Amino acid sequence: MGKRKADKFFTEVEKKRIKEAIVSAESKTMGEIATMIVDESDEYRDAEMLGAILLSGLISLIITVLAFNSSLWGYIPAVFILFLPCRELFRVFPGLKLPFISTKRMEKKVMDRAIRSFYEKGLYRTRKHTGVLIFISILEKKVWVIADKGIYSKITQDDLNRYAQSISKGIREGRACEAIVNAIGQIGEVLEKHFPVSKDDVNELTDEMITEDATI
Repeated sequence: MGKRKADKFFTEVEKKRIKEAIVSAESKTMGEIATMIVDESDEYRDAEMLGAILLSGLISLIITVLAFNSSLWGYIPAVFILFLPCRELFRVFPGLKLPFISTKRMEKKVMDRAIRSFYEKGLYRTRKHTGVLIFISILEKKVWVIADKGIYSKITQDDLNRYAQSISKGIREGRACEAIVNAIGQIGEVLEKHFPVSKDDVNELTDEMITEDATI
């Protein structure tokens, strides 16, 4: 199997910049910042099926008009024959599914995946419950920032959503690294204000970009 898009979304130089931004931010706060990137937050199987049905139907219609004089007996077999190749096309190029998925649904799927990843990767295990996850989902070009309960005692989800929106905008504009580094710096400043670093502070979460296969 080839590499996931998430593995090569950022260059090694960009990953280093992001890591350095996290280290710098965490040097002033007991808060812990983690970043994670995945190819997609859901497989959207229904969108894949619908797209394959419509595409196979369209291609079959063109074929029957040109080769079978619009005969129904040519159209129906062609739809069945072309369905599986069309479905595979949507699997290989998942961006083709996007027109069949509502923005609201994508936002919900990214949020759910971010929350699940926060617990699956053990990011809730910090001593003071001060972990923050910046979660990036490539297919949807959406970001969700989630925090542990210690953070939420001082910072609201609406505050975190603003950072997520700025990163999402950066991804759409082709400046993902710059956007995430800026957001990390801003989050670090807020964490420093509410959760200043203590003498016994230790680095509890990885500073490396987390992917789906990563074990923390």
